[in-house]
Amino acid sequence: MNRIVQRTQTGVRIESSLLKVLKGLAEYLDMSMGDLLEGIVLHAFEGKAPFEAGTLEAIERLKAVYGCELTAADSHRLQEGDE
Repeated sequence: MNRIVQRTQTGVRIESSLLKVLKGLAEYLDMSMGDLLEGIVLHAFEGKAPFEAGTLEAIERLKAVYGCELTAADSHRLQEGDE
């Protein structure tokens, strides 16, 4: 059953290569960035993995294409540098 929700437009700063991977993944999954992020967050809030093996493989390919070397260990440790 679909739920009716109210969405809010937001401006979020995010690391550039990670954003490229997310955009590529949204396109790969044929969904919007908002839907992708909502799904990731809702899974994380319940301690569940948001992706199955095939999608994780696609993510690894996208990370290689876009030079994203970040891992969960980098979470909350990113510092802005010169652009």
